[in-house]
Amino acid sequence: MSDMDDIASISASKLCRVTAVTASTDSVDFLYPIRPIDSVSLESFVTWTGKSSMEVFVKVIREDLRSGERKIAATSFLTFVALNEHNKPIPIPQIVPETEEERKLFETAEHRTEMRKHRREESKKFADYLVTKYPWE
Repeated sequence: MSDMDDIASISASKLCRVTAVTASTDSVDFLYPIRPIDSVSLESFVTWTGKSSMEVFVKVIREDLRSGERKIAATSFLTFVALNEHNKPIPIPQIVPETEEERKLFETAEHRTEMRKHRREESKKFADYLVTKYPWE
């Protein structure tokens, strides 16, 4: 998962050419196991842009080194925010999807964005019930 965040960070930074920090990670979906006889490659690209935030899609591809069979082993969506030298959000370039895959992910991004907003609101409410100090402090 750390590698997924790292490669997503590269895609985000390449788009905005400034520091981009992880704002959220959607669930990581593990679709197929990665076995010792597999090689692994990761691909990522920005699928949607807002004012200062962007959604980055990551796919993990496993390849059987003996047969050459390739499968998507895992996927995830991460959200990044572009920051200036004072760590304040800044406007970013908008993307234009080019491939069929990019267009499909772009078209479905609004729904994922709404789900993220709802999940964040719920997380904030839940955080009110969490303790920040232990009884012995």
